[in-house]
Amino acid sequence: MSNTLVILGPTAIGKTSLAIELAKNLKAEIISADSMQVYRGMDIGTGKPTLEERQGIPHHLIDIRNPDEAWTVSDFVEQTTQLTNEIENRAGTPIIVGGTGLYLWTLLEGFSFPIVAADKELRQKFEKLPAATLYAQLSTIDPEAAAKLHPNDKKRIVRALEVYELTGSPISQLQKKREEPRSLFAGSEPKLLGINAPREKLYQRIEQRVDQMIEHGLINEVKGLLAKGYSKNLPAFQALGYKEAISQLDGTWTKEEMVKELKKRTRNFARRQMTWFKRFKDVKWLELPVDTQAILDYINGI
Repeated sequence: MSNTLVILGPTAIGKTSLAIELAKNLKAEIISADSMQVYRGMDIGTGKPTLEERQGIPHHLIDIRNPDEAWTVSDFVEQTTQLTNEIENRAGTPIIVGGTGLYLWTLLEGFSFPIVAADKELRQKFEKLPAATLYAQLSTIDPEAAAKLHPNDKKRIVRALEVYELTGSPISQLQKKREEPRSLFAGSEPKLLGINAPREKLYQRIEQRVDQMIEHGLINEVKGLLAKGYSKNLPAFQALGYKEAISQLDGTWTKEEMVKELKKRTRNFARRQMTWFKRFKDVKWLELPVDTQAILDYINGI
């Protein structure tokens, strides 16, 4: 798997567009490492590239589940392993692109790591809520973990919710997987390319991304999904953008309040992503604007 390329970086940095540009020059196929782009109908809030934007480049692990169907880090690793082999058998270059740190870490390093460090902001948010509310949330996203906890064991409930929020995977699943073997790339490491920007520029891009999502119809997208009968409590709808849109539709926030909160939460999310990515070894970090030809030269060892 030595010709595999991994592109990582925070949300709104332009990973997808860069991957498409590189793919056009590399006879490549793109594998999404985004935990939410797998869901059909969740397009605007996940920043999913349209068919036109994909420019004929094959994209994998997009639109393969309904919002009420499970998709886990184990599914991602299994499918990516299979896809990477298939693409290489076609003499193609696999480009794995996304911002879900847990997915990429597990793919590259295996499950043997401390699940996730505590997050002060998240804990403060959860602490304001009653244990019964938190337990109900946990029962929805991770019934297995909830079944093992007393409904008043607020400390452990908060920890389980914190892990889910930070990783996108239930703590019960992560605890089972921690002893599994290391990376499927062992002995044949892919090239890792990280894209970033100074904080002010990144935050500007995030604000523009959120404004575009609203302009392109995020609220109507969420309305449409709920109208199809999907429950607003589904784990998929805990994703950034969907959770906030549902709160607005429920009357919790005005549109302006929702947009402001979504921008703030997305900035916080980008910071958490970068905390993940700092753990990765041998990443070639590039700041915007990136020179596509220079990257191609690097990939080709020139």
